[in-house]
Amino acid sequence: MSAILNFGEFREGFDVPVLDEREVRAGAGILFLLALIAFMNSWLVGNFHYTRVFVVAFLVDFVIRVAINPRFAPTLILARLAVRRQEPEWTGAPQKRFAWGIGLTLAAVMFYLIVLNEMVGPLNLFICLFCLLLLFFESAFGICIGCKIYEWAFRKSAQYCPGGARPSRDAPERAGRAGGRFLYSLPRWSLAWSSTCPSVACAPPRLPKLRMW
Repeated sequence: MSAILNFGEFREGFDVPVLDEREVRAGAGILFLLALIAFMNSWLVGNFHYTRVFVVAFLVDFVIRVAINPRFAPTLILARLAVRRQEPEWTGAPQKRFAWGIGLTLAAVMFYLIVLNEMVGPLNLFICLFCLLLLFFESAFGICIGCKIYEWAFRKSAQYCPGGARPSRDAPERAGRAGGRFLYSLPRWSLAWSSTCPSVACAPPRLPKLRMW
């Protein structure tokens, strides 16, 4: 039973359970494509049937991901087949579970609004666009916005981020030094430009005078 109700895999050399980032990104791409088709049907044609079907499928998929086991989620099964020949890239599972919890919450809200009550309004549009944004950033750039919210909420850095990204402690200090060097160099750049630029070329163009009848 514990093998079924599980989240992530324990791999040698990792302190926390991990997931295959390539599989996660492929699953996000599949969801983004389906969500975009449903959204465009609602927006352009006014047909919310596909949106309701997608919301139900989205909710079921994320309930399986978060509450049961990501290995049994339909979109992740398809994603696993798509990337089966690629080398796995392991990422931390705790932050992904938090991020998918956000997705599950949004899916539950959309299920209540669109499927149960058939409500259409600005709130639905905002949630749809936010979901599309999350899925697009995950699939296209490998940036998990939910993981960033995880770091902000728990005040700790997520382990084993995709691509080896780590928050740097001295990043604000380096940015301040770079900004100071930039501001310090501005007068010298302006002086060099004024000395090398001919007065005729740098002069503003003269506009023709208009005759008043």
